[in-house]
Amino acid sequence: MTTPEERLSQIAEELAKGVTPERTTVRQLLAWFEVSRRGSYVNWRIRRALEKAGLETLPDFEVAYIDGPVKFTLAGAEVEAGSISATYRIDGLESANRKPLSVKPDSLLAEATTLMLTNDFSQLPVMTTEREVKGMVSWKSIGSRLTLGKGCAVVRECMDQAQIINAETSLFEAIDIIAQHDYVLIQAQDRTICGIVTASDLSQQFRDLAEPFLLIGEIENFVRRLIHGKFSKKELMEAADPSDADRTVEGVADLTFGEYVRLLDKEENWNRLRLPVDRRHLISRLNRVREIRNDVMHFDPQGVDPAALQELQKFARFLQELRRLGVLYK
Repeated sequence: MTTPEERLSQIAEELAKGVTPERTTVRQLLAWFEVSRRGSYVNWRIRRALEKAGLETLPDFEVAYIDGPVKFTLAGAEVEAGSISATYRIDGLESANRKPLSVKPDSLLAEATTLMLTNDFSQLPVMTTEREVKGMVSWKSIGSRLTLGKGCAVVRECMDQAQIINAETSLFEAIDIIAQHDYVLIQAQDRTICGIVTASDLSQQFRDLAEPFLLIGEIENFVRRLIHGKFSKKELMEAADPSDADRTVEGVADLTFGEYVRLLDKEENWNRLRLPVDRRHLISRLNRVREIRNDVMHFDPQGVDPAALQELQKFARFLQELRRLGVLYK
């Protein structure tokens, strides 16, 4: 059985000979390493294997859409003309890789409004082919014309100019366009329209990405308040990473999450908290939060693993219940 390292070496040999290997997807690349999701350890392992083989991926496998194609290139090779090197690209979002429904310019307006109503859409691209976009019809474009007394029998009579960006456009650049126009059409390298990203898509995406950050922040605040005022500066320094001896620790806020765990893992320190919960169990859960935190800090358009998110939610609720019962801070 071919190992992922051997497969990558074969790809490097093909590229060195001028042979272009077949494109793969991020999901397929992950499958080579017998995993299904990205994470800090998985990303590190794949990155090491790529470096060993002298390869890079375009776009970067860490932020590309999981079912989107990635191309292997020799490390340090010149990027092809027209390629954009944005780290976080709009095509990392799922909706940017889902071909949108469309209507033709001469379609009856009733067809467009029926499609929008039945699919809960606010707009539809007006297209003649998968590459030719003539405009955009939306509730806003329809309403503005009807308000002015203009006829709208067919779609071409009530469409606006379409907003189209390249699939490699920076996510942050795309956000500004979406905020102004409520959507943006995504154009692939072959000039086909490969997706549409709306303000609603963006809101859901950022909710999915923000929730684990907020939960981890809430858990960290609980732990800081739990420790605050109970240990001397010397004791806090002893919990700090010994390999980072030059760092100054003035208070609880100067410790990392892993250092909180190291501090509380000592039984004599734990006893000082006087918490009516099992130390080993709580330390185990805190360690799990630390592991999830490491993955969360590595941006992934997929968001955090649903099981990991559920663990964060449950642990945050547990701490909230302790606080409600008045046993968390004594």
